[in-house]
Amino acid sequence: MTVTATSRPTGHPGYSQTLPREPQSAVAARRLVRTALIVWRLESLIDDATLVVTELVSNAVDHSRLPSIRVLVSRPSVKRIRVGVVDRSKTVPMPRTDSNGDQLRGRGLVLVDALTEQWGTELYRWGKQVWAELKEETT
Repeated sequence: MTVTATSRPTGHPGYSQTLPREPQSAVAARRLVRTALIVWRLESLIDDATLVVTELVSNAVDHSRLPSIRVLVSRPSVKRIRVGVVDRSKTVPMPRTDSNGDQLRGRGLVLVDALTEQWGTELYRWGKQVWAELKEETT
């Protein structure tokens, strides 16, 4: 496992880690997000950001093709963070809008949408990055 970090207060990427494409990688992804937010003194975002990265990792585990994924945590501005998961699938994720109460899975992107300022997908020649941005509320 490789962890890359930069010392800039903002910039892209701030932290990144390549992880196996397996459900247990969500634990390492949450740890990476938590570490970045503590270093950047954005602890108020930890709960939502770790839940968001868990959902993004889960989607990548379910839908990617190769044995690894990459988790990115960056800080585009002083109060905003971006969490992304890169995988080798070109399938664009869509929020599930059906109301079938029997489904135990498949609503993660609805949750991501509710917890973030914005989210989206960047397509690459070889795959994609699903990202989500959260912003610290100022009082």
